[in-house]
Amino acid sequence: MACKRGALIVLEGVDKAGKTTQCNRLVQALQQSGRPAEMMRFPDRTTTIGKLISAYLEKKSDLEDHTVHLLFSANRWELVPLMKKKLEQGITLVVDRYAFSGVAFTSAKPGFCLDWCKQPDVGLPKPDLVMFLQLSPAEAALRGQFGEERYETSVFQRTVQQKFEQLMKDPSVNWQVIDAAQGVDEVHNDITSHSLNAINIAQNLPLGELWK
Repeated sequence: MACKRGALIVLEGVDKAGKTTQCNRLVQALQQSGRPAEMMRFPDRTTTIGKLISAYLEKKSDLEDHTVHLLFSANRWELVPLMKKKLEQGITLVVDRYAFSGVAFTSAKPGFCLDWCKQPDVGLPKPDLVMFLQLSPAEAALRGQFGEERYETSVFQRTVQQKFEQLMKDPSVNWQVIDAAQGVDEVHNDITSHSLNAINIAQNLPLGELWK
């Protein structure tokens, strides 16, 4: 019998919404319930492309905005073979940021439209579930270490939030909005129940292609 594929689950949100914490907790919960699961995060700063991105985000280098956007996209594409292999093996991937972040952050800059920003990521593996951790930029700014990296300003984050709201209107993607202002346990419980549902549905469906 063919192995049932794992689900591709993405957590998105403005900076400091608690995505990384919740990704880790979800992976642990899935593993404890006997479901193979692994975490991935974008940008993956360990690859050659990822190191260029990391230096840029840490304000150690400057790159032209179109170049940065394409590097972020290339960083996702370089991991597609690994992602597909793991999903085919029945491993559920819990991903901390994906193409939606890339589009929302670049399109929040002057002179960029959503359409141009989406193009490089068309055809990436399509998530079975995207959960958006909703947190007001004012609340995000109160959370630890806000402002250390390039994009962590409240004004910019507000624009990013608006771009995410536009992306969420796309009916071809399964979006769920999670209230990230709740306690950590409540957020975790919400995320887990949506994820288990997505895993059950995904195992009988082929992996889709994003924005196609």
